[in-house]
Amino acid sequence: MNPPADGSTSPKDTARTDTIDASSPERFINRELSWLAFNTRVLEEAFNEKHPILERLRFLSISASNLDEFFMVRVAGLRGQVREGVAAVTQEGLTPSEQLKHINEHAVTLIKDQQKCWRELSEKLRDDDIIVMDENDLDDDDAEWLGQEFKRNVFPVLTPVALDPAHPFPFIPNLGFVLCFEMKREDGRILQVLLPVPGKIARFIRLPDRPNADGGRPQIRFMSLERVIVRFINHLFPGFEVLGHGSFRVLRDSDVEIEEEAEDLVRVFETMLKRRRRGDVIRVKIGSETPERLREMTVDRLQAAPQDTVVVDGLLGLAQVNELIPSERPDLQFVPYEPRFPERIREHGGNCFSAIRAKDILVHHPYESFDVVVQFLKQAAADPKVLAVKQTLYRTSKQSPIVEALIEAAEAGKNVTALVELKARFDEEANIRWARALERAGVNVVYGFVEYKTHAKLSLVIRQEKSGARTYTHIGTGNYHPITAKVYTDLSLFTCDQKIGRDAGKVFNFITGYAAPEMFEKLAVAPLTGRSHMTALIDKEIKNAKKSKKAAIWAKMNSLVDGEMIDKLYEASQAGVQIDLIVRGVCCLRPGVKGLSENIRVKSIVGRFLEHARIYCFGNGDHLPNRQARVYVASADLMPRNLNRRVEVFCPVENPTVHQQILDYIMVGNLNDNQQSWRLKSDATYSRISPKGDEEPLNVHQYMMTNPSLSGRGASIKYNAPKAIRRWK
Repeated sequence: MNPPADGSTSPKDTARTDTIDASSPERFINRELSWLAFNTRVLEEAFNEKHPILERLRFLSISASNLDEFFMVRVAGLRGQVREGVAAVTQEGLTPSEQLKHINEHAVTLIKDQQKCWRELSEKLRDDDIIVMDENDLDDDDAEWLGQEFKRNVFPVLTPVALDPAHPFPFIPNLGFVLCFEMKREDGRILQVLLPVPGKIARFIRLPDRPNADGGRPQIRFMSLERVIVRFINHLFPGFEVLGHGSFRVLRDSDVEIEEEAEDLVRVFETMLKRRRRGDVIRVKIGSETPERLREMTVDRLQAAPQDTVVVDGLLGLAQVNELIPSERPDLQFVPYEPRFPERIREHGGNCFSAIRAKDILVHHPYESFDVVVQFLKQAAADPKVLAVKQTLYRTSKQSPIVEALIEAAEAGKNVTALVELKARFDEEANIRWARALERAGVNVVYGFVEYKTHAKLSLVIRQEKSGARTYTHIGTGNYHPITAKVYTDLSLFTCDQKIGRDAGKVFNFITGYAAPEMFEKLAVAPLTGRSHMTALIDKEIKNAKKSKKAAIWAKMNSLVDGEMIDKLYEASQAGVQIDLIVRGVCCLRPGVKGLSENIRVKSIVGRFLEHARIYCFGNGDHLPNRQARVYVASADLMPRNLNRRVEVFCPVENPTVHQQILDYIMVGNLNDNQQSWRLKSDATYSRISPKGDEEPLNVHQYMMTNPSLSGRGASIKYNAPKAIRRWK
């Protein structure tokens, strides 16, 4: 990419950052443009020559997939508002139509940069003997092999559609990829023909490897499916002359809304999933090689607006380039990493309950294995002293060991309750399937609220012990998903603090019985007390600052959007509270504005692992005798949906060992990373952070892979960042 001269990677907005006051809409950054800036940072990792070439290809695939989902959901929502005549402005003062205009401008640039990246990577792949072939690379043997492969595995599943009054333009599903042709029959008649490409076929056909001339590794060779089809189109249209050909790809509205009065959520969502394929056209990408007449016909028949159509000079469907990552080339990928199993559990002979009784345990994924969460539930299923298990399921894997453990527990006679969230976008179908399997095993399955998503990550195990029933609680910042736990940084807190256990039980009762608890002993729970609790913690820091006490906030989250919380942070900054935020994705707060947010610093980390943990820390300067900061782990970002429309949990961390592990190891590491971090500037642009002066380079992901925290007893990172986090002793 060619970033602006100031080093930023996102277009500047129009706000005058030297004149913003606390009541101006310009104090906020637009959410959608902030997301596009985030995806630009993801794409930058595909350009990052410090990464292995196949990992750069993976980042390109992620960037393209992210952009598709953005249009299918966020842009689709804005389009719907425009269609319905909604003119309400966002917190930064933009109407839906104004947002769409800005999005289209920025997205076009992003698409061009993605194609530029693809061209660069495909050339570099050749240097490493991974070749994406074109016609000029084929010899006679290759052509013969491809011809046989086409007739055997491609031709049978293709269905060409010639467009005429008897053959109307077919329905193209969401993410549908179509080749289009202008053909001349033997009788001279001109036909326009569509050839939908089935989504179940691999996008790239792998040819037999070719020995390398220098005797080294054999060449791994691919050819895109569309190139193969075009080469052998005569098998579909014998005797026809191809006058021109091209391709297009369709994105449709994939947002899902649900009627609040629906009685059977499962039935409603089964219907919604069928409707998703037939949503309105949101985006049409047309290959630049497509003749003008075929372009016009496609846009007309799809009823796509001009602003929703983009001509792409390159490969359509870049999300699928991850198919080009061969397993036999680990030398071109990140060095494999095997998560550590928590030492605290090993010290207790693998007995989770014994280890948790001794002291709270924090497991830091992916550096420490998610297997401990599975083991916790499997031990609960097998333990005759366990009376009941309660579990939330928002997203999980296809072959979920978590679900298997719940089924085992139910079959062993435990009282098992599973809260399955049907509104987990794009995972609804899998969750319905799991719900059916759990019900068949005798699990009490509930689906949460119609008006709220249940996003909290909770497991409760109630065990009969000598002193009576004891509750063991697992609180996570990420999903119960063993696959994503290998690439997402998240926290798992295990505790047998009975106050937390009682609070977690109240959360389950609230969801299953609609009875809102009058009070919680330790947890803050959205949408009941989450917002007010977080606001009170910020107010405490404001009071400390006004009393000239040490006042600071350090927080880590995925997104910061909520206007009320942002305004409260602005108020804290104006009072003198020092605030350091790590916001991976969308951030609508504008830092560093004199008189408004000059005491706020925001950074984003994008690297090998996806930063996903939510941590909120408050200096608590007047907390005697140890002046110990207050630390919370949470399932929630600071967004309106998390605070107002989701069931979320904020859990205090009080055990000294875990407290130190989060504050001195995880937060200090993230704040000091200078190898994969970006600084958000007041004009809404981001610039890459580099070591300054005598600062040593620090890649926090690499550091934590090689320097375990030892549950807070060992490795800590030397503090060297002014105005960031400090231990007050």
